[in-house]
Amino acid sequence: MTRVTVGYSTCGIAAGAEETYKALEARLATLAEPAELLRTGCVGMCYQEPLVEIGTDDGVRYLYGHVSPDKVARLVDEHVTGKTPVADWLVWTSSGQGTDAAYLARQHRIVLRNCGNIDPEAIDEYIATGGYQALRKVLDAKDPEAVINLVVDSGLRGRGGAGFLTGMKWRFTRMAPGAEKFIICNADEGDPGAFMDRSVLESDPHAVLEGMIIAGFAIGADHGYIYVRAEYPKAIERLTIAIGQAAERGFLGDRILGSPHSFHVKLKEGAGAFVCGEETALMMSIEGKRGMPRVRPPFPATKGLWEKPTSINNVETFANVPWIVLNGAKAFNTLGTANSKGTKVFAMAGKVRHGGLVEVPMGITIREIVYGICGGIRDDRQFKAVQMGGPSGGCIPAELQDTVIDYESINKTGAIMGSGGLVVMDDTTCMVDVARFFLEFTQRESCGKCTFCRIGTKRMLEVLTRITEGEGRDGDIELLEELAARTKNSSLCGLGQTAPNPVLTTLKYFRSEYEAHITNRKCPAHNCQKLLTYTITDDCSGCMLCLKACPAGAITGERKKRHVIDQSKCTVCGECYKVCNLGAIAKD
Repeated sequence: MTRVTVGYSTCGIAAGAEETYKALEARLATLAEPAELLRTGCVGMCYQEPLVEIGTDDGVRYLYGHVSPDKVARLVDEHVTGKTPVADWLVWTSSGQGTDAAYLARQHRIVLRNCGNIDPEAIDEYIATGGYQALRKVLDAKDPEAVINLVVDSGLRGRGGAGFLTGMKWRFTRMAPGAEKFIICNADEGDPGAFMDRSVLESDPHAVLEGMIIAGFAIGADHGYIYVRAEYPKAIERLTIAIGQAAERGFLGDRILGSPHSFHVKLKEGAGAFVCGEETALMMSIEGKRGMPRVRPPFPATKGLWEKPTSINNVETFANVPWIVLNGAKAFNTLGTANSKGTKVFAMAGKVRHGGLVEVPMGITIREIVYGICGGIRDDRQFKAVQMGGPSGGCIPAELQDTVIDYESINKTGAIMGSGGLVVMDDTTCMVDVARFFLEFTQRESCGKCTFCRIGTKRMLEVLTRITEGEGRDGDIELLEELAARTKNSSLCGLGQTAPNPVLTTLKYFRSEYEAHITNRKCPAHNCQKLLTYTITDDCSGCMLCLKACPAGAITGERKKRHVIDQSKCTVCGECYKVCNLGAIAKD
């Protein structure tokens, strides 16, 4: 039977997948030969949503992009009924064809192995791919220490940002005294531009659950929590379904698969506080307290949730575990670099042509990701920088695009790997404004416990705002550097310690832009609105569109004659620039 599958994760639904699904449902119902209509998660090609895949009797899978409801009739009539693929809309086939085949061909998928391939709400489809076989394997072996040794040997490091060895964290927790221990999955993904964890939870929730259950067996924990953002309703819905299905099949609950091991999972919905991504604040939130970091040591491995030994890993880390158990440590640690093993998932956003999810081996360069996989910079603009690690990360300039992706190499640039958000910027991006944007975020999200985090980020934000509004002063750069150093060295948790990174890296690599803002009162990227000057060029045809659009009455002129902007009246709103269709208005 022909299988028609619709990408039905948040990115797909936002692009119109629900309407496409309904149109397919209606059209397929009219066919003489039945076809199966299914939902799946995120394929990763978010830039091509809504995505529809057709799998036919020849065994080849055909993936179509931008399938809006008005395209459904042709797609069904020509491909499903007529058995002839619609070449115009084809983006990928399992035989390696399609306009965007390189996007998937150059990836190495471990975490995303099932994403876009199975129905995330059907446990039987997960089992058919080998799901829960890793759990059976470790339970049959009855050797928790061997599981920890396997994960240590694999070289898997925590994918939440710090990069601590996962197996060692498990070992410390197992060795900690105490009969009751906990496993926590940190799914509190709060970085602007990041959507890796959300997509995995929506597309393959059972892989994360299986990884948690194995971790619980390894450290001797029989209870686990998934701390997930309440802003992820589809992820929460599918996790809830997956937990119920796993319990019904005996993979969760008491005496799992007849073994002595028991494991129970609860969901805890976070209220959107970015600081609760920090593990000690996260545990405070689970306990029903205000999410604020605490002093370490003691570390969670010895005194965590309710002062019991606790191991905390993020979504991507747990999703790796079943694959490692089934394929072995060597299959994982042969990928990557000497100290950064395996693969890494990145959420590609910003000014890149092909935004979405990619999973690549550690050791690949930034250039290979941006150009080799994601098609380069949109509109053929000049590549300027990437922001890695979100508000806690930093900006890496284009001249360092051959930097390899591993923890040590990224740290040397002044940025951090973070959880995997990668925002691409072009020459229209103002780096001073980028620093201001991230400082605004971290200042708002600071819990306020530490003076330098609470007030230092506020003062830095005030300076950056002043600079972008054309009111920068001599000494502002030095003041920013001093505030950044004090905030970094005097804050208790990772939020305050890393909040200055966007400022420090933009000062390091784009200092001339700060100087231009302060000294010349100009934004080299022509982005900061209050530093712009709009003028009308000789290309003006006198169509009067700009005159009519100007809310301040700053534009004068007669029809079919060049118009003029009175700079004393101009509010620099940019409305004239937006409406001019001749390119006759210049901004400087």
